[in-house]
Amino acid sequence: MLVPKRVKHRKEQRGHMKGRAKNGTEVHFGEFGLQATEPGWVTNRQIESARIAMTRYIKRGGKVWIKIFPAKPVTQKPLEVRMGSGKGNVEKWVSVVKPGKVMFELAGVSEETAREAMRLAAHKLPVKTKFVKREEVGGEANES
Repeated sequence: MLVPKRVKHRKEQRGHMKGRAKNGTEVHFGEFGLQATEPGWVTNRQIESARIAMTRYIKRGGKVWIKIFPAKPVTQKPLEVRMGSGKGNVEKWVSVVKPGKVMFELAGVSEETAREAMRLAAHKLPVKTKFVKREEVGGEANES
């Protein structure tokens, strides 16, 4: 399960999910990616179950990259507790995902296999997603 080793502040405010993702919007490591098309919180358990779904389908072939990390603590008070008396305990860790963020990448498998693996992973996630391919840049890099 993904959790931070140490954090500066144990409890955080919930915050807003405005706008599109600024970073991590392109496929860098693998050949195929799973991109979020709506905002949401993805918990560490959901990330792990999506990873397991993908790796079980590709069966030792290929490599999976997880490009999101659950660094935000979400607190919750116990059931049937009166209001007040402080903020609740940290219940789970989430990753804030904005539209356009590539959450998982995959390489070393065919496109059909990658599509099916990503479809299985997408069923485990609380946000709508789409399958994306790496965009190869035409020509050579700048040589001056």
